[in-house]
Amino acid sequence: MTPADLSRTVLHAVRRAVDEDALRAPVPARVRVERTRPGGSGDYACAVALQLAGPAALPALEVAAILRERVAAEPGVGRVEITGPGFLSFTLDAPAAGDRAVLDAVREQGLAYGHGDALREEILQFHHAREVRAAVTAHAVRRLVVAQGARVRVSCEEASDPDWARLGVTVDAHGTPPVPLTGIRPVPAGVTAGELLERLGPDAARWGLLRPAGHDRAALGPALLVQGEANPLFRVRYAHARARALTRGAALLGFTAGHAPYAGPVPDRESHAGTAQGAGHAQHTPGAPHAPYGEGSFPYDGAARPLLDLIADHPGVLLAGARHRAPDRVARQLEAVAHAFFDFHDSCPPLPAGDEKPSAAHRARLALAEAAGTVLAGGLSLLGIRAPEHL
Repeated sequence: MTPADLSRTVLHAVRRAVDEDALRAPVPARVRVERTRPGGSGDYACAVALQLAGPAALPALEVAAILRERVAAEPGVGRVEITGPGFLSFTLDAPAAGDRAVLDAVREQGLAYGHGDALREEILQFHHAREVRAAVTAHAVRRLVVAQGARVRVSCEEASDPDWARLGVTVDAHGTPPVPLTGIRPVPAGVTAGELLERLGPDAARWGLLRPAGHDRAALGPALLVQGEANPLFRVRYAHARARALTRGAALLGFTAGHAPYAGPVPDRESHAGTAQGAGHAQHTPGAPHAPYGEGSFPYDGAARPLLDLIADHPGVLLAGARHRAPDRVARQLEAVAHAFFDFHDSCPPLPAGDEKPSAAHRARLALAEAAGTVLAGGLSLLGIRAPEHL
């Protein structure tokens, strides 16, 4: 069960409680679950009972008890506890199964991982000035909300700048339409689209315009073109390219992600576990049937855990970016994924080295690396930025 799955499970429990007249309160549009803080109980926590206590005219502890019995019966939920003034704390069944569910979801959904229908009832009209940062931001926000099921039109106060098309920007109408508008008004960039394209090109220009929060000024200097770790855009795109290179390298070595079940941890570089010489780990026997990585048991620990957690949180970040009209949240998420990817890559090499033979551990690592690459490509696509296979 992924965090998004758990959020939907809790929301379903709220709906059931309301339908059964056990709870008289409006059903929220979504329920937020978060990783339990250090020292807390369970894997995830949720404050929905505190949120509903006022409208339901019940103590939060009573609301939590109503929801607890309904959530606890759901598949994948091992234990539900009530803590503090009314928080629900969840312990999931078989953490490894939850890890597999995340990787399976990325594999099955591809670049659409994290897309959903949470905003399917919304019809939106975004309106912006004839200014390049406002235009690019409105276009990115459109992509985010459409990915969550909304229907959108974008209008500009005046005729579009012809150079906007080279930045991927489209506008549906000009002037002020006679409908409720949502204004997109970031701090102006102070340059034209043509100037940005000449100095930076479309990808670096879009990143420079979208990465800062709307109330901050956009940094649009030559650092956006530096091919090095100090440039976050390069780091994100290089992490994606490196993930794709790992897949190609594994194919040359004759293996793919998760071809054999793996019952041990994903070891770091200092460990011999998981190599052909490591004892106690499953090895694929030539001629034996292959199993997709979803059928094995892959507990990701150490440097792998932060990366998997970020991938699991990706759908929630995309939804928050859409709700708050904040593409900068997606850009920051991609930076975090890239940073965790390189930490994982250096500690847990997905490809065997030297005389090592491809093992189940390598397949497990490759599965996670490929998922990271997919998340990076999908996030960049929503921002309107290319994710090259080679850098």
